[in-house]
Amino acid sequence: MNHRNGFNPLSRTSAHRRAMSRNMVTSLFRFERITTTKAKALEVRKAAEKLITRGKVDTVHNRRQVAKFIQDEKILNKVFTEIGPRMKDRQGGYTRILKIGFRQGDAADMVILELVDYKLDTDAPAKKAEKKAAKATRTAEGKTEKPAKKAKTSATKADSEAPAKAKKSASTKKTAKVADTAENKE
Repeated sequence: MNHRNGFNPLSRTSAHRRAMSRNMVTSLFRFERITTTKAKALEVRKAAEKLITRGKVDTVHNRRQVAKFIQDEKILNKVFTEIGPRMKDRQGGYTRILKIGFRQGDAADMVILELVDYKLDTDAPAKKAEKKAAKATRTAEGKTEKPAKKAKTSATKADSEAPAKAKKSASTKKTAKVADTAENKE
């Protein structure tokens, strides 16, 4: 039974759980969409919603409270300058969980945790194609040709051949010593 249990310990120590939660919330705010297990998403969602609620009102106190949880300055600013104002009209429910199936190895429920107003970038493949085409035309014009790799100089070849010659001479010296000792015994 789940009576009066405030949170899911996720089979981790409190320090590990706290660090994981902070990292996942920071990733959620950075990318606005993360893929994780259902149990983790349900726990991370609680913390993220509370932080977004604080991010709606930009005060020194709220910034310090959120900074206790989010260590990255850029993400902290993003919460108060971008995410908070976007969610100004909402009374809650800033995130959504989308089920995507089961993980291959252990059949864990996998979900996508994302902010409600997340927009999927559907024209990304078109942008990549445009960049490739632009790059191809620049190389055809000869503006961004890369310099050819320099060939090894004769000095470097001699340096690389020197250890091999030393090994050969050392082996011939050993055979000469063996022959000398054999003659001395006779």
